[in-house]
Amino acid sequence: MSVRLTTDPAEFKATTFPFLRRDPVLNSYILSNTEDRISGILHDPAPPVFLSIHDETTDEVLGAVFCTALRGIQLGALSDALVPAIVDACAARAPNPDVIAGTASAALLLTELLAARSGKTFRQTTGMRLHKLGTFVEQHANGTARQAVAADVEVVVPLLTAYGIELGHPLPPDEQYRWVRTRIERGRLWLWEDDGHVVSVVGHQQTLFNSTRVGPVYTPPFARGHGYASALTAHVTRLLQAAGSEVCLNTDLANPTSNKIYAAIGYRPLNDFIVYELT
Repeated sequence: MSVRLTTDPAEFKATTFPFLRRDPVLNSYILSNTEDRISGILHDPAPPVFLSIHDETTDEVLGAVFCTALRGIQLGALSDALVPAIVDACAARAPNPDVIAGTASAALLLTELLAARSGKTFRQTTGMRLHKLGTFVEQHANGTARQAVAADVEVVVPLLTAYGIELGHPLPPDEQYRWVRTRIERGRLWLWEDDGHVVSVVGHQQTLFNSTRVGPVYTPPFARGHGYASALTAHVTRLLQAAGSEVCLNTDLANPTSNKIYAAIGYRPLNDFIVYELT
């Protein structure tokens, strides 16, 4: 096997998307993050590094990985067998080699190998579960859904700032404004209103190869428990499905409430992804 590195997302796309599109739901995170960097709506404090793993004889792409300063090493659905091939490159070139995310076994294997090289210890921080929509089930709540417009920026920014803080990944204020504006311009943010107040926000990623990932999903604490997020997520899901897309989303494994909510809409577990941190 051979490993190729680039800091150019367009080059990475040309190399790996024909491979990744074979399962656009399972590879949704790498596909959408790469596309958003190409379109200029995702920015990094340090240049990201993209890796492609190839068969040395045929040059066939076998796997794809991207590494960023904020999110660490993202293995996606990389198989365990390919992990040893990327250790040197990740240790030497990843802008943040201390965070590793991937399937449970692949992420643990790379974490162990990097920890052995650096002498650091490690811990599991979070776990995410990727769900794919099966049979859609409508959800209901008081109020109505609508697509966010430019005038909603001042309302949406505080909501998604709070969302980032809860996740432990807050964006700087200027970056948060830019993030919200660009997604509103692209029609990728939706709001639920009840009695004239915005009580929930749901976004979705760009549709790629007839697959779309829903997220973020956020309801402020004062508005929780009324079914707003369920109803809005269902609304966005139905629109995406009606447009011919397969629909997926991620949930926090430590949050049984969100997993229950999305199951009620018709989402079914597809794969788990674990995040480790070297310390």
